[in-house]
Amino acid sequence: MFNAVNTKLDQLLWNTRIDRDSWFQVHLLQALRIFYGAARDIVDGLPSLRAMSLVYTTLLSMAPLLAVSFSVLKGFGVHNQLEPTLNSLLEPLGDKGLEISQNIISFVDNINVRMLGAIGLVVLFVTVLTLAKKIESAFNFTWRIATTRSFIQRFTNYLSVILLAPLLLFASAGLTASFNSSSVVSSILAIEPFGSIILLIGGITPYLLTMLSFTFIFVLIPNTKVKIRSALYGAFFATLMWKASGAIFTAFIVDSTNYTAIYSGFAILIIFMIWIYISWLILLTGASIAYYHQHPECIHTKSKNFLLSCQLREKLALTIMQLIASHFHHNKAMWTSRSLAQHTGASDQVIKTILNDLTSHRLLSTTGDENQYYLPSQSLENISLNAILTATRIAEDRHYMQIDEIDSAQSVDQAVIDIEEAITAATKGKNLKDLI
Repeated sequence: MFNAVNTKLDQLLWNTRIDRDSWFQVHLLQALRIFYGAARDIVDGLPSLRAMSLVYTTLLSMAPLLAVSFSVLKGFGVHNQLEPTLNSLLEPLGDKGLEISQNIISFVDNINVRMLGAIGLVVLFVTVLTLAKKIESAFNFTWRIATTRSFIQRFTNYLSVILLAPLLLFASAGLTASFNSSSVVSSILAIEPFGSIILLIGGITPYLLTMLSFTFIFVLIPNTKVKIRSALYGAFFATLMWKASGAIFTAFIVDSTNYTAIYSGFAILIIFMIWIYISWLILLTGASIAYYHQHPECIHTKSKNFLLSCQLREKLALTIMQLIASHFHHNKAMWTSRSLAQHTGASDQVIKTILNDLTSHRLLSTTGDENQYYLPSQSLENISLNAILTATRIAEDRHYMQIDEIDSAQSVDQAVIDIEEAITAATKGKNLKDLI
């Protein structure tokens, strides 16, 4: 039954003939494909697992994060906006959200940063940076990125977000509150049609601010270059899911008496953890939508990163090295992982896997913004074909087991040696320049 439905869905999404001149049909089909990819990720369960792990890290890091932010905000005189902003974020929890917000503010007030000392302050920042690192790891996984930022990049990027983002967020909330309480605005509300227009803007503003915040997150956190258009696309649907889930959560979870009856005094904590989980799941789903919008070639099941055979890995490695070397030798435009994927017909994820193998064995090096362009790391004559094949053939080897540690018969050992010698003989004297 499931296979039949899946086959029917595949035919609908990828075999449906549409009028390419119809803007609506093209974008509707693109949206359906993107939602299909995001839904497939959720069904696979990994975004849910990531969201659950972030719940624990968020609870552990919330007080230190707010303590650091509170100290920065206090220096700018806008620390009074902390509680209204928390109330806004926890609005779906109703009265329980106000109670949680007051408890958090009370807890943060009791943290005296000056009394922590040098070691305590370091621990405070490390805890906050750990949360940021785990968030980046979750977003990198969504974007199929294996490499992470260096320690220096991580420290500077995270620190700027931790210190500046709360200031901008709370300052924005303060400006909004001042605007709403302005006497000039009150007098304009009495004049039509300006009053209706301002009320409409006031209703749309929370959605726009949420969407801009999500866009900022989707662009900044993944360790790759995210297009603004794709980030906005994911942020738009994440905002809709955020607002809709907030209303549903309030109606069916917060107002339900079952949780109070079952968990008693722990009900407020359970509800708070559920809302954090839902929030992270929405953010990761929005990131998935942004990813598939930027990489539509990865939506189809054929573009999933299946286990590659040794023969396929070897051919891809040789093909990638030949393409990069050819453009380098003839002074043409440098290759990126995406351009290589489009040229070879393989998925971006598969290409990145092979590129990581070749880079880790120092056959390729990266350059440019975000290290997105690939170049040979040595002269083409010094890169032997045998080195390329070896780099991809042993890529899946693990440090806890080497080939010599396998207990095998002498005839098997000799067969392995003969195969290696045959490969070495076949590639002897041949280098990367011979391929171009």
